[in-house]
Amino acid sequence: MKNILSRLILLVSAAILTVSCGQGRKQTVQPDLGYRSVPVIEKRGLKFKDLNRNGKLDNYEDWRLSSEERSRDLLSQMSLEQKAGFMVINSLNMVGSSRAEASEGSLVASDLDEGGGGQGMRQGGAGSRQQRPAAERPQTGAGERQGRAGGDYLASLSRSSGTSRMVKEFNMRHFILRSNESTRVTAEWANKLQELCESEPLGIPCIITSNPRNHITTNAALGSSVGTTVFSVWPGELGLSAMRDLELTREFADIARQEWASVGLRKGYMYMADLSTEPRWSRINGTFGENAEWVAKMIHEIVIGFQGEKLGPGSVALTTKHFPGGGAGEKGQDSHFDWGKKEIFPGGMFKNNLIPFQAAIDAGTSAIMPYYSLPAGTEYEEVGYAFNKGVINDLLRTQMGFRGIINSDTGPIDRMPWGVEDLTVPERYKKAIEAGVNIFSGISDPAGIIDVVNKNMVDISLIDNSVLLLLKEKFDLGLFENPYVDVDAAETIVNNDKFREKADLALRKSIVLLRNEKEALPLKSGTKVYFEALQRGGRGRQADGANIYMTNDGKYQTEFVDTPAKADVVILWITPTGNALFGSTGTPISMILSQNNVDIDYVNRISASKPTVLVINYTSPWVIDEIYSENAKRNIGAVLATFGTSPDALLDVLTGKFNPTGKMPFSTPVSQAAVENNREDVPGYLEPDGYALFRYDEGLSYN
Repeated sequence: MKNILSRLILLVSAAILTVSCGQGRKQTVQPDLGYRSVPVIEKRGLKFKDLNRNGKLDNYEDWRLSSEERSRDLLSQMSLEQKAGFMVINSLNMVGSSRAEASEGSLVASDLDEGGGGQGMRQGGAGSRQQRPAAERPQTGAGERQGRAGGDYLASLSRSSGTSRMVKEFNMRHFILRSNESTRVTAEWANKLQELCESEPLGIPCIITSNPRNHITTNAALGSSVGTTVFSVWPGELGLSAMRDLELTREFADIARQEWASVGLRKGYMYMADLSTEPRWSRINGTFGENAEWVAKMIHEIVIGFQGEKLGPGSVALTTKHFPGGGAGEKGQDSHFDWGKKEIFPGGMFKNNLIPFQAAIDAGTSAIMPYYSLPAGTEYEEVGYAFNKGVINDLLRTQMGFRGIINSDTGPIDRMPWGVEDLTVPERYKKAIEAGVNIFSGISDPAGIIDVVNKNMVDISLIDNSVLLLLKEKFDLGLFENPYVDVDAAETIVNNDKFREKADLALRKSIVLLRNEKEALPLKSGTKVYFEALQRGGRGRQADGANIYMTNDGKYQTEFVDTPAKADVVILWITPTGNALFGSTGTPISMILSQNNVDIDYVNRISASKPTVLVINYTSPWVIDEIYSENAKRNIGAVLATFGTSPDALLDVLTGKFNPTGKMPFSTPVSQAAVENNREDVPGYLEPDGYALFRYDEGLSYN
């Protein structure tokens, strides 16, 4: 009887423990703890970090509790200054390899950068001082405005205050890494930064975010993509879309997740759910194309691949951008500039832009970034989306059900305050915070946020709600338990053979065969081939100017020759490099090749004299009628589209080693007149007949 009673007591105790776990104590499995300086508390055989060094286990230090419970406890211990510092994010530099080499041994590449540079004061500090409304400032001409808006903006992205100042004085815990360094340097730097954050009073870890780092890109600007790095190398985003392979897209995201997390990058300013409906928009290269339903499927796979079904210690959190879509700028101009601030919807398709964002929300995206644009001629207030309560609160949060973080794009307060130019800086902060922004990008000094709270311009509850969301993300990611990475392990993970194999497959699947007259392709065995890549002023793996491919190594049953005259077939791989985001002057945008750094006379001379295979790298929907049209094909027997790929991948398709399967992610206009007559919010496949040379979803395979 006594044994039975003992067993009953044990069962009841276990049941009580199970219930208590379900009411806040979610787990009892000891997680790995990573720490450098904080003490460790042991309770009943379990270990916890004493992050605030008070000698007791606070709720926020107790990994058995829910993220919500821990966040509320930590919030209660934070000062206004710490809360405000939590609501800003800016670029942070490391010493880097070049500077370390120049220091003659006094610096290490992975050292924290303490050089200063004023970005914190120039950007964040502006919030603490009264600025004149934009309407009262001296006006400048378009060229001068472009120089200031483009050049200064780019310069500001690469500046940062000293690391210790940002962490200790400004209380920042969110940073953007734009540097492109080795695996070891990046991982060591991330650990040093986390060690500095751990040494602060509450021991709050930081989160390091970045723009995309896994793609071949030729015209991405600083602030939109880091381009090709030490990580596995995949097609551009348009190329991923062109694969028409959702399973491989998910694998890409999962592989990239592992690489990012291994070096300490736990959040991405990516990916773009915008639609490429306006062919002149300079950011099309970062989209997944023009079809909202297909882009929604791509976004779903991307979010799940990076984050998992829910955020956890292995996740990379995503910031899906740019809500509610930035692809319908008037005449293709971008809203980084005042001449591109209006987004218009002549086709009445505003809601079409929301479809991919709803997919991101349904997949659990951690954050969403509104764009600079203001909606013109809609039901919403004509102010930039970061200030637009109707768009952020009513549409995104209430109607679409988003519960995550609203992260402003870089600079709406002091550089792109469209629609609120006449407001003072404090008034802009108030309007953005009340609209729903939780964290401001491009700011280091949080004085502007502190100022509006102290002046009772915003309710402290709005600040607290923002900080709770930001804290919860960190707890969900497991950063409070272990923000550190294993540097040696990272070097075995990043760009390993298995990852490269998948990436190489994607590079091939992204290529689209558009025309193949009289079976010009695949190239026949023994063909003498002149293969030249033509590009001026680009970035990434293809950015080497005019290159003549001569190496064979026995891989192909063709002979590569060094002049067109010796060739049976000429391959011209053309990469237009105009229409750069920060090269805008507000003048009309041309999509024809001669206006985008392509020597059309050279191309036409060759195609007039030799059978030619034309390959276009479509970072935008270029108009190619100066060298090819259905009525003027010259000797061009085949046309292919690439979206950031490698010469080997292209040659595998050209020679038949890989059968092309790619499909166009957008339509390409037949002429510049078609471009100018298009409706900014209408995808090419819904434009009238005669609009497109190559249609959306078009693509051939070999028989």
